[in-house]
Amino acid sequence: MATVIEMPKLSDTMSVGTLIAWLKNEGDAIEPGDLIAEVETDKATMELEAFDEGILLKQVASTGDQVPIGGPVAVIGEKGEAVDLAALVGSAPAEEPSPAKSEALPSAKSEEAVPAEVPGKVETKTEVLVAPSSDGRVKASPLAKKLAEAKGIDLSTVKGSGPGGRVIKADVESASGNPDSSTSAPSSAASIPTTSSGSAIAEGGKRPLSNMRAVIAQRLMESKSQVPHFYLETEVDVAPLMKLRSDLNTHLAQLPAEQGGIKLTVTDFILKATTEALRRVPQVNSSWGGDHILQHGSVHLGVAVAVDDGLVVPVIKDAHTKGVRQFSAELKELAGKAKNKKLKPAEMLGSTFTVSTLGMFPITGFFGIINQPNTGILSVGTSVKQPVVDAHDQIVVGHRMTVGGSFDHRVVDGAVGAMFLKALKEILETPSLILL
Repeated sequence: MATVIEMPKLSDTMSVGTLIAWLKNEGDAIEPGDLIAEVETDKATMELEAFDEGILLKQVASTGDQVPIGGPVAVIGEKGEAVDLAALVGSAPAEEPSPAKSEALPSAKSEEAVPAEVPGKVETKTEVLVAPSSDGRVKASPLAKKLAEAKGIDLSTVKGSGPGGRVIKADVESASGNPDSSTSAPSSAASIPTTSSGSAIAEGGKRPLSNMRAVIAQRLMESKSQVPHFYLETEVDVAPLMKLRSDLNTHLAQLPAEQGGIKLTVTDFILKATTEALRRVPQVNSSWGGDHILQHGSVHLGVAVAVDDGLVVPVIKDAHTKGVRQFSAELKELAGKAKNKKLKPAEMLGSTFTVSTLGMFPITGFFGIINQPNTGILSVGTSVKQPVVDAHDQIVVGHRMTVGGSFDHRVVDGAVGAMFLKALKEILETPSLILL
């Protein structure tokens, strides 16, 4: 009997998934554990795994379509079996499918995905083809959009051969050989005029939202409107920390990896210092519970990582049990996964406090928006050398860094936030404490 593979919930904030690519075609034999399609969620790109054996009778969703949780993605059954999609979908539950059903579950994605389009309504490939948009927006697959942008092709001049007139990759490739279908190719760096020509800096118009960008917008708006933020900052003398890091790297960086060789970053020390400051002021490691405050016994440290289309927050679990070397190794691994969209949902859940750093940019200070349900987020600027007055009232060259904290006033007050930053400052200015 034919069964429907439904869109599973691949992250805690996911409501829809965008089908990026099919890995199996209609008519292909499917074995349990086969990966049948790639799906972009709000946080990562995952692969859908089939748990039933049979023939892929129908691809219900098309590339670029958004499918709500529990919505049909494909139908698997016996060879030659008729597909009555309406009957199959009508008998399936609307909620997230249970593990006992024929469903698709995530596994790590091996390649970076193309940012997906977020249309005004959810489209699925059913017996009725989707008509072209009435608002003038060109329907095109994410891959076609990226290819058109790279080739300088105006998608409105390209005739689509996909379902409902959707422009697909082949259409763009065909149009690239037709001078009437493309705009002027982007100029090389050498041909950029040295004076302003008065031309626009970019082509005006609407830009499609990816799932990730849409969810970031929603969650940050909720955080700013629902959480009463207050902000504190302090300046840290990081000269001792920079010396300690330099001394350690001088020795450790020369060793092979199998002998403990490693290159430590300033962020590695900041993460360790933040964890120890939370140990001293555990009230900050809490969450608002509506009618109570939830005190977390463990520190699960979220680290904001910038990716092509937004921001993700992988979590270093049980940070209070780890040293600088472990922070360094885990952060490199998680950041690498984030940039390649290989993070699993479990690796982005459960943070109790978040750290965001812009130290790689010339930003001296900023205040982040709280990552709910955390009570606080630490914002770290770049370190700068500047004139300071030392203990002998002499003006000398100092090495300073500004750190800011955004806190939930429902959970902690200004004094508690100040105690946390004070503890962090003391630890960073006496970095040998980090190694204990």
